[in-house]
Amino acid sequence: MHPDLAQNLRLLCSYYKSIAEVCRRLGINRPQFNRYLSGQHKPSASTLRRLCEFFGVNEQEILLPHGQFQRVVDVRPRVKAQPNQEEELIQTHLDRLDGGARGDIENYLGYYYEYYQSMSAPGKVLQNLVCLERQGNRVVFQRTERMRASSNEPPCHNRYQGIAYLLTDRLFLVDYETLNCHEITQTILFPSFRNRVTRLTGLKIGVSDNSERMPCCARVLYEYLGQSVNVRKALARCGLHELNSSRIDASIRAAVRNDLAPDEYLFRARH
Repeated sequence: MHPDLAQNLRLLCSYYKSIAEVCRRLGINRPQFNRYLSGQHKPSASTLRRLCEFFGVNEQEILLPHGQFQRVVDVRPRVKAQPNQEEELIQTHLDRLDGGARGDIENYLGYYYEYYQSMSAPGKVLQNLVCLERQGNRVVFQRTERMRASSNEPPCHNRYQGIAYLLTDRLFLVDYETLNCHEITQTILFPSFRNRVTRLTGLKIGVSDNSERMPCCARVLYEYLGQSVNVRKALARCGLHELNSSRIDASIRAAVRNDLAPDEYLFRARH
């Protein structure tokens, strides 16, 4: 137990809006930081240096008995790093989304194949590799497209990065294209109501990756691969496929067809 260090950290945190704000600025996982605040664990030497640099104290001071430390801090000017207004506004929106998140998104971490009809190559199905992982307090993901201009040229890879949220009973993924930063895509998926995640279906909205840049919406299917995969082999299976290609399971081809039933007046996702 490290009661003095824990009390000293709680005192330093009291000068900030919230503990969540401290964790966010430090880039430290909240459960991990809570263990420091409770005195259950002492930070590693490198983490302790980060904490001291952030709060503006030295390592000898932060380990002082709490009463002595409080007297030192009380008479010292406090300088808090202030984010600019734009960063603060963005962070406010992200915090609001975090507060509205419900459900256990941990169940969805791992790798997926993503299938949908290409927005820039009509009539073909695009198969991508997606990885959802936790970084700090958020779940982020990377979506990788493997495209080949012709059979004589090596494939190129387009990468999209974004944030995932499980809000009430839908999984929301918002990403941007990282090379040229000229595209934002949103995907909304039905969650899995089974103990084991297998397939997720929903809708994707974005723009075609060509000179037309036409806004498009397509049905999408995510096929779960597991917590870890051989990325090179998984990417080798990705790319553009004919809609009737035998490389794609028939049930997947049926799930990503963008047809409308006679009684449908809006383009809707299907389970």
